[in-house]
Amino acid sequence: MKKVEAIIKPFKLEEVKDALGEIGIEGMTVTEVKGFGRQKGHTEIYRGSEYTVDFLPKIKLELVLADNRVEGAVAAIVKAAKTGKIGDGKVFVTKVDEAIRIRTEEKGDQAV
Repeated sequence: MKKVEAIIKPFKLEEVKDALGEIGIEGMTVTEVKGFGRQKGHTEIYRGSEYTVDFLPKIKLELVLADNRVEGAVAAIVKAAKTGKIGDGKVFVTKVDEAIRIRTEEKGDQAV
């Protein structure tokens, strides 16, 4: 099993969710987060004063998938989230040693 974490622009969430749904992936955790990468935020003017916005709003998606579904999920996320502009986000894939469904106590791939 693998955990796929994707940091994307907030307005891309529905497109990514739909793209994952089209390949049969529906379970995910979505969190509103703030952060910055190479873009290092931006400046805004509020009531005549300029200030720097360091942390930009982002969406973090987390999915735990069987190994054979990871490649398709990553491709769907990248395709749906890409705008071609700075700040599109990142996708991280890590190994998951164990998963347990609390209700049934199923383990491994059956739990996801």
